[in-house]
Formats: sequence, C-alpha cells, structure tokens
Amino acid sequence: MKNIQPKADPIDQWIEQETRRQFFRKSAAGLGSVALASMMGRDASAANQGPALGNGHFNAKAKRVIYLFMAGAPSQLDTFDYKPTMADRFDEDLPDSVRGNQRLTAMTAAQARFPIAPSTFKFDQYGDCGRWVSEALPKTASMVDDLTFIHSMWTEAINHDPAITYIQTGNQIPGRPSLGAWVSYGLGSVNRNLPDFVVLNCAPRGQALYSRLWGSGFLPSKHAGVAFRSQGDPVLYLSNPQGINSDLRRAMLDKLNSMNQRIHEKVGDPETQARIAQYEMAFRMQSSVPELVDSGQEPKHILDMYGPEVSTPGTFAYNCLMARRMAERDVRFVQIFHRGWDHHGSLPKNLRRQTKEIDQPAWALIRDLKQRGLLDDTLVVWGGEFGRTIYSQGTLTKENHGRDHHPRCFTTWLAGGGIKPGMSYGQSDEFGYNITKDPVHIRDLNATILHQLGINHERFTVKHMGLDQKLTGVEEAHVVKDILA
Repeated sequence: MKNIQPKADPIDQWIEQETRRQFFRKSAAGLGSVALASMMGRDASAANQGPALGNGHFNAKAKRVIYLFMAGAPSQLDTFDYKPTMADRFDEDLPDSVRGNQRLTAMTAAQARFPIAPSTFKFDQYGDCGRWVSEALPKTASMVDDLTFIHSMWTEAINHDPAITYIQTGNQIPGRPSLGAWVSYGLGSVNRNLPDFVVLNCAPRGQALYSRLWGSGFLPSKHAGVAFRSQGDPVLYLSNPQGINSDLRRAMLDKLNSMNQRIHEKVGDPETQARIAQYEMAFRMQSSVPELVDSGQEPKHILDMYGPEVSTPGTFAYNCLMARRMAERDVRFVQIFHRGWDHHGSLPKNLRRQTKEIDQPAWALIRDLKQRGLLDDTLVVWGGEFGRTIYSQGTLTKENHGRDHHPRCFTTWLAGGGIKPGMSYGQSDEFGYNITKDPVHIRDLNATILHQLGINHERFTVKHMGLDQKLTGVEEAHVVKDILA
C-alpha cells in the first residue's frame, strides 16, 4: 500500500519560498547586509507597536488638528501683512540693502529692475485687537479676535515642491513621514471606525500635489493620510464589488487576515500587520464613511454659513464642512489642500478668485467649531509654503502686477487648541521683505503644533537607518511659547 503524503498547504509553500528568496538576496550582498536588514527589521517592528506615545509626553491642549494649506504660497502683502508706506514708493527700485545677497528664483533673477508693487487691496483694522486685514478677506477679518497671526514665518526653500515637502515632512528631500503621519503614529486613533489622518484635496489648479506629502515615509504605512475623493466612492474600493455582499466580504477578509497572520508569524514583516489593520479599517469605513460624508444631515442654516459651494464635493467649502464633521468624530488630523496661489502674474484678479473661494468657508469652520465647543481642543492652522516678493515680477502697472516666491518672510494664522486669540507675533520690515522681530522657522511651527498635542518634538523620535529621526530634524527648533494660552 502506498504511503500517501498529505497535500502541502500552498500558503506554507509560498512562505517557505519567500523566506528562502529573502535569505539568498541578503546572502548575495554579504553578511553585513544581513545584519543591517535584521536591525532595520527590529526598528520597524518597534515602530509598528502604536500608539508610540500613548497620551503624549504631557497634557495636551488640542486633541486634533485641521490644517488649511494654501498650496502655491499666498501673498502676505495682499492679505494680512499691511505695508502702508509702500503706496508712496510705487515703481521705485527695491533698495539693494533690503534685498542683500538673498537668493532669487530663476524667474526674476535676470530682471533689470525690482520695482516696488504696493498692494492694490485696501486694508482696514478689525476686532478689539485692531488687526489690519485686506478687503479681499472680509469674513476672515470679522473673526480676527479668534486668531493669532505669525508675521515672521520663514524657510530656506525657494521652489514649490521642496518647500511644500519641507513644511509637510521636515525635510526638503522626499521620503520622510508627513506631519499627520507622525501624529497618527505617536497618538493613535480616537475613533476606530475612521482613519487617524484624512486628506481633502480641492479641485485641481496650479502645481501638482503628490501623495508623498501625506505619506508615512519610514513609519508603518497604516499611518499615511487617507485621501478622500470628490467623485465616486469617497475612499477607493469602499463599495463591495458586484455580487459581493457584506457577509461574504467579512468572510473573505477573515480568511485573508488569517493568511496574513501566518505569514507574519513566519516572516516577521511588520508591514503584514499594517496590511491587516488597513483591511479592517476599510471594512469598518463601509458604514462610517457614507454617514460622515452625508452633508444632507446638516440644517440649512449651517450649510448657508459655509456658502453656496458647500454641497459640491471637491470645493473648499465642502471640505471645510467635512473637516468639522470629522472633528466631531475625533479624526486626529485633517489636512485640506487648496491650490492655485502661485501668482507670478495678474495677482489682483487671481488672488480675488482664491480668497473668494476660501474666505467664507474658513470663517464658517472656525465659527462652527466654536459654537459646538470644539474649537477649544481643535487646533486650526492656515498658511502656505512661503510668501511673495514686494517687487513686481514682470510688467508693473497701477492695476496689475505679479509677485515671485519669497521664503524669507510670510504669514500664517492659527486658532483654537490652546493658542492665544486676538494677537500678532513677529514683525517684518516696512517692505515685508525681511524679519525684524521674533523669527519663526517652519520647524518651530511644527514643534508648536506637536506641543499643543502633548508631544515634545525633541523626544519624539524613531530609529531609522541607525539614526534617531524626528519631524523637526537635526536643526534647532523651538516651541513658540509666546502665542500659547
């Protein structure tokens, strides 16, 4: 009688083949690469056990962040940094002593002149704090007593992609974890049925944005931002395929998780665990996301507050309402990207278009959070990657001009989340070109955001490639304590 061998399990066969391939790949590079891979594996395994900080290093003032990012760099000179003396210096050359030896972009470095272009917008004082705001932002002007303006932001990056990568990840070189991913990794989820970190992109205009800007870098992939879409399913593959009901999908997921768990036990790749977590989150989102994005639940007076575009997915108004609904459901980090702020020409017309889209929704978001008691523990941040020059790029007229990139000085505002309301911090010179008081680097801004969430940026590190990596990098960074309540 023949000895019948039991049929080999295909999963075990795959695991054996895969682990043998891994061994030979590592062996081909020598024992040193095996040791390095082993150390990296231990680092990754440690990074996969989150939340890394539990409740943080100290008591947090904010539970969540909503970051309104104006991609392309809004002009501080035409929005919040009023420079009245420039009106009398129209078309004068910017003094060499002001410009100094600072780097210029290729778009204006070869200009024969650098003529001063005063803002074409009128400014007025608003609120009890007496803050100067452009006529282009009347709704924002009406809430200045709830905001804190930092007029002395600066960065080294002078081109868009490195600058956005820098402020989002702490490094101009792509591949690092984004701010939202660091927060997700450090603090974990409050609502297990929704992602920790959600990204809402407005309708395309201007420079492209890449998913690495909300990526997880060397952190486990489950901490990457989940980008909601404006068409079809809000999240890819949220709906069941045709012929698959919820019970069958649950059964398939259970089997898949069982297979992945066996792979993890034998191979030890931490990304396998991340995959399991992502599959489970996707299943839970089948019920949580449709309810989340159903703006029809909102009363008419709330929809009217956000403006006429609130019911159109992909608009800034719609995304601000979604951000408030996510805040109610304790999504940890929401990032809204609004593009089209790169005004090298026709700035007066194009800036009016941009401010018209964002002014009322941003005001409504702050007002809505405040009336629901959510602003106290929600930190809202508004700003771009750098500022714009006081001199005109290209032809200058009384009615029209453009402005080039300017990393040396720009404005950001913050609200809620333990920030002092109704104040200004930092100061630029009369040209809005150089900082004269209290400079705030983008690293300082990120350190301050982490601080309000209860995280010490200096102690929040992950071992990667043998180094203790952190969001604020190796350069010095400071929490801006003077703006904290």
